[in-house]
Formats: sequence, C-alpha cells, structure tokens
Amino acid sequence: MARIILFNKPYGVLSQFTSEDGHPGLKEFIPLSGVYAAGRLDADSEGLLILTDDGRLQHRLTDPKHKLAKTYWVQVEGVPDEAALEKLRRGLDLGDFVTRPAQARLIEEPAGLWPRNPPVRFRKSVPTRWLELTIAEGKNRQVRRMTAKVGFPTLRLVRWAIGDWSLSGLEPGQWRDAVPGPAAAKAAKGWV
Repeated sequence: MARIILFNKPYGVLSQFTSEDGHPGLKEFIPLSGVYAAGRLDADSEGLLILTDDGRLQHRLTDPKHKLAKTYWVQVEGVPDEAALEKLRRGLDLGDFVTRPAQARLIEEPAGLWPRNPPVRFRKSVPTRWLELTIAEGKNRQVRRMTAKVGFPTLRLVRWAIGDWSLSGLEPGQWRDAVPGPAAAKAAKGWV
C-alpha cells in the first residue's frame, strides 16, 4: 500500500526537499526519505501538501483529467460581489488557458486559522474578505490569477483540502500519515 503523508506547509516553505534562495525545503519538517510532493504550493501559499512514495499515485493526484477537487481559503483585497463570484463559477479566460468552472462563495475568516508569519499587510482604507474556492485543476498561480482577473487580488492563500483529505488537526509545519479512507482507497486503485 502506498504511503500518503499530509503536510501543512507554512508560508515561505518550498514544495521540494531542498532549501533554495533562503527558503527552507520540506526536509526541515519531514524527516523521511523516499516520499515526494504530489503537486506544489508556491512559497507564498500555505496549507495542504500531499506526499507519497508511489509515483503512479503521485501522477494521479496531480493529473487534471482526474478532476480531484482542491479547496482553498482565499483572503482577497476588497469585497467581491455576486457578479465577481459568478465569473469565478463560470470559468475565466486567463490568456494562456480558460479555467474550468469553480465553486466560489464568501465565507467568514476560518475559525482556528493560524496567524501568518509575516502577517498580511493591513490597510485601514481597504477592506478584505475571505472566499472559499474549489477548483478541479491547479495550474501555476491559478487561484491568484483568478481572483485578480475579477478585480480582487489575493492577499493570503491557504489550501484547506484535496479531495476528502484536509488540514483538520494539522498546525503549520506538522505532518501525519493519511488515515486510510475513501480517498486513499480510490487513489490507490486508480479511481481518483
């Protein structure tokens, strides 16, 4: 059975084991060998990163044709209206590709969300809001590009879930083996 690791990647950490340009890598947090990230999060994004020792599973988890939902909590500059949310839901032309339709809704700041270090810059004159955005793809900086395209730049980006795996119970920098469940069973059998 494939080993699946869930990791809460802190802000500023790379999605690779080696450190680079002053950013720590995964080896600073995960003292394991033979596991590799299934997907990426930019250094300035936080949240769920899945690692596995199974190359086929790693490919399935990242291949857009399997449409594995990824849920993000996104703090944006400004207050998106229903028209902006509807554009996200329909899909957007970002120039180099058109996004698939997304699920998008306004949410309150997630309860229990850890403070970011360094904190997001606060400006009294510019309100912020939180969105929950679920996409079935994950191209480079896609969520940031989507919110900017509808006029609400991303200030903070936290990936909360991939499929039915989530960050629940994981503080930044913590990892655990995934509890075998429906997502693990489907992924291991190639049904993602």
